[in-house]
Amino acid sequence: MQVVLLEDVKSLGKKGQVVKVNDGYARNFILPKKLGVEATPQNLNQLKQQKAYEAKVAAEQLAEAQALGAELAKTSVKLAVKVGEGGRLFGAISSKEIAQAAKEQCGLEVDKKKIVLPEPIKTLGVHTVPVKLHRDVTAELKVEVTEA
Repeated sequence: MQVVLLEDVKSLGKKGQVVKVNDGYARNFILPKKLGVEATPQNLNQLKQQKAYEAKVAAEQLAEAQALGAELAKTSVKLAVKVGEGGRLFGAISSKEIAQAAKEQCGLEVDKKKIVLPEPIKTLGVHTVPVKLHRDVTAELKVEVTEA
Protein backbone atom coordinates (compact mmCIF):
# COMPACT_ATOMS: atom_id res chain seq x y z
CA MET A 1 0.00 0.00 0.00
CA GLN A 2 1.25 3.50 -0.78
CA VAL A 3 0.95 6.07 2.01
CA VAL A 4 1.49 9.85 2.13
CA LEU A 5 3.18 10.68 5.44
CA LEU A 6 1.64 13.53 7.45
CA GLU A 7 4.46 13.51 10.03
CA ASP A 8 8.04 12.28 10.23
CA VAL A 9 8.09 8.53 10.98
CA LYS A 10 11.36 7.11 12.24
CA SER A 11 12.95 4.58 9.85
CA LEU A 12 10.21 5.21 7.26
CA GLY A 13 10.40 8.76 5.94
CA LYS A 14 9.81 12.46 6.36
CA LYS A 15 6.59 14.47 6.26
CA GLY A 16 5.20 14.77 2.74
CA GLN A 17 6.91 11.69 1.32
CA VAL A 18 5.02 8.94 -0.48
CA VAL A 19 6.22 5.55 0.79
CA LYS A 20 5.26 1.94 0.13
CA VAL A 21 4.47 -0.06 3.28
CA ASN A 22 2.83 -3.37 4.11
CA ASP A 23 -0.97 -3.28 4.27
CA GLY A 24 -1.07 -4.39 7.91
CA TYR A 25 1.49 -1.77 9.00
CA ALA A 26 -0.55 0.93 7.29
CA ARG A 27 -3.94 -0.27 8.64
CA ASN A 28 -2.77 -0.96 12.20
CA PHE A 29 -0.15 1.72 12.85
CA ILE A 30 0.11 4.58 10.36
CA LEU A 31 -3.56 5.27 9.60
CA PRO A 32 -4.99 4.97 13.17
CA LYS A 33 -2.28 7.21 14.63
CA LYS A 34 -2.84 9.73 11.80
CA LEU A 35 0.82 9.57 10.79
CA GLY A 36 -0.22 9.23 7.16
CA VAL A 37 -3.09 8.83 4.69
CA GLU A 38 -3.60 6.47 1.80
CA ALA A 39 -2.04 7.70 -1.44
CA THR A 40 -5.21 8.30 -3.45
CA PRO A 41 -5.14 10.65 -6.45
CA GLN A 42 -7.00 13.25 -4.36
CA ASN A 43 -4.46 13.05 -1.50
CA LEU A 44 -1.53 13.16 -3.95
CA ASN A 45 -2.97 16.28 -5.59
CA GLN A 46 -3.46 17.89 -2.19
CA LEU A 47 0.18 17.08 -1.31
CA LYS A 48 1.33 18.63 -4.59
CA GLN A 49 -0.63 21.83 -3.91
CA GLN A 50 0.70 22.04 -0.35
CA LYS A 51 4.31 21.68 -1.56
CA ALA A 52 3.75 24.39 -4.18
CA TYR A 53 2.33 26.71 -1.51
CA GLU A 54 5.26 26.04 0.84
CA ALA A 55 7.74 26.74 -1.98
CA LYS A 56 5.96 30.03 -2.74
CA VAL A 57 6.06 31.10 0.92
CA ALA A 58 9.75 30.16 1.20
CA ALA A 59 10.55 32.23 -1.91
CA GLU A 60 8.67 35.23 -0.48
CA GLN A 61 10.56 34.96 2.84
CA LEU A 62 13.87 34.78 0.98
CA ALA A 63 13.00 37.87 -1.08
CA GLU A 64 12.03 39.79 2.07
CA ALA A 65 15.28 38.79 3.77
CA GLN A 66 17.34 39.86 0.76
CA ALA A 67 15.57 43.24 0.62
CA LEU A 68 16.13 43.81 4.34
CA GLY A 69 19.76 42.72 3.94
CA ALA A 70 20.33 45.28 1.18
CA GLU A 71 18.73 47.96 3.37
CA LEU A 72 20.91 47.01 6.36
CA ALA A 73 24.09 47.09 4.26
CA LYS A 74 23.40 50.75 3.37
CA THR A 75 22.67 51.93 6.90
CA SER A 76 24.80 52.66 9.91
CA VAL A 77 23.68 52.71 13.53
CA LYS A 78 25.21 55.18 15.99
CA LEU A 79 25.34 54.46 19.71
CA ALA A 80 26.61 56.95 22.29
CA VAL A 81 27.82 55.39 25.55
CA LYS A 82 29.67 56.41 28.71
CA VAL A 83 33.40 55.90 28.50
CA GLY A 84 35.99 55.53 31.25
CA GLU A 85 39.74 56.08 31.13
CA GLY A 86 41.61 54.80 28.09
CA GLY A 87 38.49 54.67 25.89
CA ARG A 88 37.02 51.65 27.67
CA LEU A 89 33.24 51.41 27.86
CA PHE A 90 31.27 51.10 31.06
CA GLY A 91 29.58 47.78 30.40
CA ALA A 92 29.17 46.51 26.84
CA ILE A 93 26.87 46.88 23.85
CA SER A 94 24.64 43.86 23.32
CA SER A 95 22.50 42.72 20.40
CA LYS A 96 19.40 44.03 22.18
CA GLU A 97 20.76 47.59 22.16
CA ILE A 98 21.80 47.31 18.51
CA ALA A 99 18.32 46.07 17.48
CA GLN A 100 16.65 48.87 19.45
CA ALA A 101 18.92 51.52 17.89
CA ALA A 102 18.28 50.16 14.38
CA LYS A 103 14.53 50.43 14.97
CA GLU A 104 14.74 53.98 16.36
CA GLN A 105 17.28 55.43 13.90
CA CYS A 106 16.50 53.61 10.65
CA GLY A 107 13.00 52.24 11.21
CA LEU A 108 14.20 48.68 10.47
CA GLU A 109 12.78 45.77 12.45
CA VAL A 110 15.70 43.48 13.28
CA ASP A 111 15.20 40.65 15.75
CA LYS A 112 17.88 40.72 18.46
CA LYS A 113 18.26 36.94 18.14
CA LYS A 114 19.32 37.32 14.51
CA ILE A 115 22.22 39.65 15.35
CA VAL A 116 25.32 37.48 15.61
CA LEU A 117 27.75 38.93 18.15
CA PRO A 118 30.61 36.58 19.01
CA GLU A 119 31.21 38.77 22.05
CA PRO A 120 29.66 42.06 23.20
CA ILE A 121 31.20 45.28 21.84
CA LYS A 122 33.45 46.89 24.47
CA THR A 123 35.46 49.45 22.47
CA LEU A 124 34.83 52.72 20.65
CA GLY A 125 34.87 52.89 16.85
CA VAL A 126 33.07 51.36 13.90
CA HIS A 127 32.22 47.67 14.11
CA THR A 128 30.61 45.50 11.44
CA VAL A 129 28.09 43.13 12.92
CA PRO A 130 26.71 40.17 10.95
CA VAL A 131 22.92 39.78 10.97
CA LYS A 132 21.56 36.35 9.97
CA LEU A 133 18.21 37.18 8.36
CA HIS A 134 17.59 33.83 6.66
CA ARG A 135 19.53 30.61 6.38
CA ASP A 136 20.79 31.82 2.98
CA VAL A 137 21.05 35.57 3.74
CA THR A 138 23.53 37.22 6.09
CA ALA A 139 23.85 41.01 6.06
CA GLU A 140 26.49 43.31 7.54
CA LEU A 141 25.35 46.17 9.79
CA LYS A 142 27.76 48.96 10.70
CA VAL A 143 27.63 50.00 14.35
CA GLU A 144 29.40 53.21 15.27
CA VAL A 145 30.17 53.50 18.98
CA THR A 146 30.93 57.03 20.17
CA GLU A 147 31.57 58.72 23.48
CA ALA A 148 28.55 60.27 25.20
